[in-house]
Amino acid sequence: MAVPQNKVTKSRRNMRRAHDALVAANPNECANCGELKRPHHVCGACGHYDDREVVAATNEVDLDEDAA
Repeated sequence: MAVPQNKVTKSRRNMRRAHDALVAANPNECANCGELKRPHHVCGACGHYDDREVVAATNEVDLDEDAA
């Protein structure tokens, strides 16, 4: 069983964890609609990627009318 020979100090432990912090997102502006989107991802608002539409935009469907 692995048991540390000596105590790891708070300073040494925290220095090891210095690189574990999460970095903030880097949103870009969509060239088509201007909404913020993740880089190299399809725009969630308009469905465009690299100046072309890759996901067709659909109209919202009211489920109450369809069920009747």
